[in-house]
Amino acid sequence: MSQNRIALNYPQASLDAIDAALGVLDAEFANLIGLSIDERRQLNKMGDKSEAFCRQAVVVFTENSGVLPRNFDLDGYVADLAALDALRPRLARVRRLFERMSDSEMALGSDLMSGSLEGYAVLKVSGKGEGLEGLREILSNRFSRKPRPGTPASGSSGGNG
Repeated sequence: MSQNRIALNYPQASLDAIDAALGVLDAEFANLIGLSIDERRQLNKMGDKSEAFCRQAVVVFTENSGVLPRNFDLDGYVADLAALDALRPRLARVRRLFERMSDSEMALGSDLMSGSLEGYAVLKVSGKGEGLEGLREILSNRFSRKPRPGTPASGSSGGNG
């Protein structure tokens, strides 16, 4: 195989430990929420300038709680900022891990595809007369072009895509 961007091998004990760690994360983050697309669209967003405003507001509101309406939950408001500060560094770590996992998945897929194409090319040339025609035909299905819905068939079933 000419391409080998990554080689991974996880013993079952490692996979079990990873699954257990993921189970702990699921349990510890059980109170996280999921938002629908519409809910995300409707929420106020907090960028860098807005975050500075919110942090200043926490100080002002805490020092002047008497001016706030009675139904304003100052303790909950301050707790939200603390939760945000606690969540962010963990989110950054999970994002970095997710990115590495995604990149590794892509590299593994690329290695597999490159090896498959390389082997298929050899099979097409040297596999003739070896009793491998049926297997070559099965592999060739990856390259067959099917007409798009609503377009007439061109009569060609082969391709190189």
